[in-house]
Amino acid sequence: MCKHSLLIIVPAYNEAEGISEVIASIRRQLTGADVLVVNDGSADDTGRLAEEAGALTVHMPINLGIGGAVQTGYRYAYEQGYAYAAQIDGDGQHDPAQLHLLLDALHRSGSDMAVGSRYIEHQGYQSTFARKLGIDLLAKLLTMLLGRQVTDPTSGYRLCSRRAIALFANHYPTDYPEVEALVQLDNASGTFVEVPVIMKERVGGISSISAMKSVYYMAKVILAVLIAKSRKRSGRNIRYES
Repeated sequence: MCKHSLLIIVPAYNEAEGISEVIASIRRQLTGADVLVVNDGSADDTGRLAEEAGALTVHMPINLGIGGAVQTGYRYAYEQGYAYAAQIDGDGQHDPAQLHLLLDALHRSGSDMAVGSRYIEHQGYQSTFARKLGIDLLAKLLTMLLGRQVTDPTSGYRLCSRRAIALFANHYPTDYPEVEALVQLDNASGTFVEVPVIMKERVGGISSISAMKSVYYMAKVILAVLIAKSRKRSGRNIRYES
């Protein structure tokens, strides 16, 4: 894989406990890839540890949330000319060794994005019971709206082609973005394929979606998805930009 071919985007907020091992694992498994950690205003040593581990590091002055952090990574990938950009979360749940499955699927299907799914073969960490109920509800909603089966709409383990990088560098949901981004891609006549992967429990830190935020999260995501879908119907869909 040539230089500037693959960028691994690691959004991280207060992930000091596990960020060094996450970066080390990526560098062991994906020797031809560049690693960019977007330190999203962490209050701990996440940024310093990422730099010491040898990753490219962007330090956000304030906490923008996962959407702003990921879009920063896509914008970097777009401006630096990367052919592919993968999102691997900073909590250690995603195994870099499985990225080749997403790359193979992307090439085989001709899709714009490959998404790692926990719920095709149901192996590995399956999330908590309450969250799984919410994920199932969102999966059914997207399956209905997009006219294709969606099994893991909240998965952050994703690989994007250059076309999808261009789209998300310019437009990306700002808050709890994974589900809405699938609709955004569909609105732009883009395609995605789901790939079975095995995920692990986070190695440290605390999820940004606490139990108290779960109801708010579900209501906001469902509303955002319906609004995003209505934009295509009203002819206000987003187009790729070169």
